[in-house]
Amino acid sequence: MWYTDGWEGIMTLHEELVLRIKCNELERQGKTEEAGRIRKTLPLPPWLAEWGKKYMGADFLINGNWDLSEAEEAFGSDWLSR
Repeated sequence: MWYTDGWEGIMTLHEELVLRIKCNELERQGKTEEAGRIRKTLPLPPWLAEWGKKYMGADFLINGNWDLSEAEEAFGSDWLSR
């Protein structure tokens, strides 16, 4: 897939914006599953990850294959188990 092949490191704001626009385009085309796969490659903002943990549960975040790198940086690597 073009959006993850060989990608390593920190995504720039521009790269993230391009992917978010691509997700919106795919959703307008009815390709919601593909849009969802792309969206999960984007770092989940810490405030949203914290909300997800509180209202959906840690398992939802863990099993959902979300990119939690920003939340781990903000709250520590063990934040889901606390």
